[in-house]
Amino acid sequence: MESVEYGSKTINFKITRTTRKTLAIEVHPDSSVQLIAPKDSTLKELKGRVVHRGKWIVKQQAYFETFLPATPIREYVSGETHYYLGKRYLLKVEQGVKNTVKLTGGKIVVTLISPSQDKVKKMLASWYYRLAKRKFEQLMELTVQKFKQEKIEASSFEIKRMKKRWGSCTPEGKIILNPELIKANTKCIEYVITHELCHLLIPAHNKEFYKLLAEKMPRWERWKERLERLMA
Repeated sequence: MESVEYGSKTINFKITRTTRKTLAIEVHPDSSVQLIAPKDSTLKELKGRVVHRGKWIVKQQAYFETFLPATPIREYVSGETHYYLGKRYLLKVEQGVKNTVKLTGGKIVVTLISPSQDKVKKMLASWYYRLAKRKFEQLMELTVQKFKQEKIEASSFEIKRMKKRWGSCTPEGKIILNPELIKANTKCIEYVITHELCHLLIPAHNKEFYKLLAEKMPRWERWKERLERLMA
């Protein structure tokens, strides 16, 4: 791992040397920076190029950080506020004869035979996952319809907890969605799905990408902002 100073920031980066003749600089969704460099390039040259592209690198890292799930740390005790589809619900933990999670009367009621913080956390995580799977399937099917002209077929997706992203897509076309998204407004979830489907057509965050995103979801900025505000 190498690094350079750019203004008040330190840019860390890894170098992979290949037979290519030109340098490529990649900023990944986890904010890491990767240089694909010619074998004969010197470290001094590479550091100079990173500094030269510093403004773009920092901008890309800041962009990816907006997708960082920032749900506050929970203690999983009665009286806490938890979200589901953008609405706030009070958590109620109680002892009973059966382990269940129910949404009722403005509350998320977790009933456990033998309540504990860890058990409440696991029960809620499992409950959110089941709801996320059902909701994401519905929204994926609806959102793909926007891309009929581009001939994107019903896309496969996977639910996976990610520390740095709300969503991502693989080169093979699979969409990956963070189960934490089920806590956000339906339109916010639709925005993330639309964003990733656009990436199946245009991998880079360039003018063409944002033009396509705006075409498929007008006023997408509103839902992106709401997602960030709700989950901050």
